[in-house]
Amino acid sequence: MRVEVVYARAPHAVERVMLDLPEGATVHQALQASGLLERHDGLLDPARHRVGVWGRLVGLDDALRERDRVEVYRPLTVDPKEARRLRYRKQARKGHRAGPA
Repeated sequence: MRVEVVYARAPHAVERVMLDLPEGATVHQALQASGLLERHDGLLDPARHRVGVWGRLVGLDDALRERDRVEVYRPLTVDPKEARRLRYRKQARKGHRAGPA
């Protein structure tokens, strides 16, 4: 069965690995086969990273299906609400500098 494993270690730095795995393979087996565990220390540390399939959190022992996309989520560095506030302030400043037309 064909699956994809994806990990974004930083914004715009995405690693994608396409795999052919036997039927019934688990999330953990996909991560091992991808080589990501060797390239990134602590990738399976549950205190730091979570794993999902198509945006839904899953366990490492969950079975995969054809064309699943395994995603490793990095920890948030900024609270999403605070990030929105910062973007809004930045946009407001840009709009204010432009002045009347």
